[in-house]
Amino acid sequence: MLARLESIAPDATVLDVGCGTGRVTEALVALVPRGRALAFDASADMVSLARSCTWVTDHDRLWARPASALRPGGVLEIQCGGQGNIDGVRKVIDVVARDLAPELLGWSPWVFAGPRDTERRLSDAGFTAIRCWLEGRPTYPKDVGAFVRTSILAAHLERLPDERREQFAAAVVAGVRLPLDYVRLNVSALRGAN
Repeated sequence: MLARLESIAPDATVLDVGCGTGRVTEALVALVPRGRALAFDASADMVSLARSCTWVTDHDRLWARPASALRPGGVLEIQCGGQGNIDGVRKVIDVVARDLAPELLGWSPWVFAGPRDTERRLSDAGFTAIRCWLEGRPTYPKDVGAFVRTSILAAHLERLPDERREQFAAAVVAGVRLPLDYVRLNVSALRGAN
């Protein structure tokens, strides 16, 4: 995704929505040495982690935000979780929740959209020259336990009482298999003139 931004103006303002650990934010800062990189994430733990180095569920309203933040002709380049993202991990979460966290059954902090729905939503928000595609990204974290706890389960753990968090997290970590089945939704678009 960063390669798609190579021609960005050095004084541009870049929004990193769903910044996670801040690894990509750091690279974005380097691309705009006279500009700004603003980083957002729904998880307070992720924002804290990003500072030291969404989950967004309403996709029908989501795209109006960057549309209002960009000037006409502004470039939107996004990579986020897409349709099919971490399906295997989500199945493990559901199985573990049945026994250890029934209050989490049927709940998810994520909506992983596909290209077709995303293209429609972008068009409705006033974007043009829209291109959306999925890309498989098998992931092999060095520390699976820490990765799953912070990058995947943060919102789940926040919903559980402190005394039940570790047992739930440990059971999920024990059930996942590598590679983690990450699927990225890539988005390229221009802000229309309206």
